[in-house]
Amino acid sequence: MQSIRDAITSDEASAEDFANLEIPESYRAAVVRKDEVDMFEGVPSKEKDPRKSLHVDEVPLPELGPGEALVAVMASAINYNTVWTSIFEPVSTFGFLERYGRESDLGKRHDLPYHIVGSDLSGVVLQVGAGVTKWKPGDRVVAHCLSVELEASDGHNDTMLDPSQRIWGFETNFGGLADVAMVKANQLMPKPEHLTWEEAASPGLVNCTAYRQLVSRNGGDMKQGDNVLIWGASGGLGGFATQYALNGGATPICVVSNEEKANIARSMGAELIINRSEEDYRFWNEDGTQQNPKEWKRFGAKIRELTGGEDIDIVFEHPGRETFGASVYVTRKGGTITTCASTSGYMHEYDNRYLWMNLKRIISSHFANYRESWEANRLIAKGMIHPTLSRTYGLEDVGQAALDVHHNTHQGKVGVLCLAPEEGLGVRNQELRATHEDAINRFRGV
Repeated sequence: MQSIRDAITSDEASAEDFANLEIPESYRAAVVRKDEVDMFEGVPSKEKDPRKSLHVDEVPLPELGPGEALVAVMASAINYNTVWTSIFEPVSTFGFLERYGRESDLGKRHDLPYHIVGSDLSGVVLQVGAGVTKWKPGDRVVAHCLSVELEASDGHNDTMLDPSQRIWGFETNFGGLADVAMVKANQLMPKPEHLTWEEAASPGLVNCTAYRQLVSRNGGDMKQGDNVLIWGASGGLGGFATQYALNGGATPICVVSNEEKANIARSMGAELIINRSEEDYRFWNEDGTQQNPKEWKRFGAKIRELTGGEDIDIVFEHPGRETFGASVYVTRKGGTITTCASTSGYMHEYDNRYLWMNLKRIISSHFANYRESWEANRLIAKGMIHPTLSRTYGLEDVGQAALDVHHNTHQGKVGVLCLAPEEGLGVRNQELRATHEDAINRFRGV
């Protein structure tokens, strides 16, 4: 890998030089192993430790198929789907790989006794498969995580509706937490050149997800003046939702868990903050079997206190079970709850009277289609939306990085260096960097 790293860091290697690089037959990758899927059986979710299940192994280079690309990964990042994979919840992701393997000969490559995880990357194209014309070796890229076949008609209006839609590195193999990744070439997008490798890798999944969920017509269709309730407003998803609300002329009402995270939301420009630890909302009783509508009302009263008596137009919902009843209650008549992820539990409960009789809408949202992904990345590249990277680990510490996200001890995104030897490399547009340096540092919690 040293020759590849040298070519990337030299900034002088040509496309021909990259095309002539010898790609090793194996590479480092963060994997979970199929023979360990029962290792946490009987262990409560929060006690499951990704440091035990995530291994950095040497794995063979996959065979490149038509329309695909091999990318030298300079940096990647942790998403909650990596946590789910590492603790084998709610199901083992090997089931996804097995189903993919039954679809085609190319799909069989993914059905392996190990799963290379990771749904973000920044890096350099090493090789492209037959039929790829937009990208060539040496191109500096980031990747979104939407993997589709587009053989059915369903996905041609919205690629997220393709029946073969998968999330790369979660429902496919050969993900981004590795020195090399294999992607469909239509996942690639230009690297924002004012960002370092680790900064450029970090927005991918969460930025595109937030864009569709809040801004797109497929999600919240946010407009100027909307009051937007954002759970976890300083985190990976919430940090981008906060930026989109502010950029789009809406008013974010940011819910955070402590004062440190409140300060991060303020640094983005948010003014209306609800600190859950100070307010001590108890939406559920102690054994988690029954919700408390009085607490929903207290939460709604706090929101009106901050907004001058107005209710919420759009709720940016991703915690799930713990907060969903409150989210439905506080939304205004005719308002919208957009939902994804459900990191606190999938089995949502809410009082349907507050939804049904007040004409509220629940909209499901999952990642983003091709166009939405490009639009979200364009805003990053223009310096209008900024990464929220707070800490970066080396690939050898990927288990600890995942544990940070699992236990919510992180702020923003947690990055992982792969081939990049250190932080701070990869910037080419110094002028744009200088223009946005203060904002980049603020959003990183510096």
